[in-house]
Amino acid sequence: MTRRFIGWACVALAMTAGVALADAQRFPDIVDVKVKDRGGQVYDFDVTVSSPYDTPARYADAFRVKDASGKVFGERILLHDHQTEQPFTRDLYGVKIPAGIGAVVIEGRDQKYGWGGKTFTAQIPRR
Repeated sequence: MTRRFIGWACVALAMTAGVALADAQRFPDIVDVKVKDRGGQVYDFDVTVSSPYDTPARYADAFRVKDASGKVFGERILLHDHQTEQPFTRDLYGVKIPAGIGAVVIEGRDQKYGWGGKTFTAQIPRR
């Protein structure tokens, strides 16, 4: 093998690995959630999101709180990118969680690819 061939093979391998890494990070991940009980089945959520931001036209633009079956209790729309703030924490206040629901799932949304990524299951206090 020539040095030129080996060099191009290394470049091709690096590019392929980069594509695989980018695909693995298509969606934002929910990395932490704090839940506060406000009483009357109403809860506040502080949600920490890690987003694979790559352009101003693509960023984590929402997260939602839902039960295990997919019923959505609340959603926070994010109006701008957080390129220089990774991971970032935002709140969602006043979410009514019906009695009998002991845990909720928080999921992120990417502006380009939609809902997905690592979710976070949070226990509802005193349930």
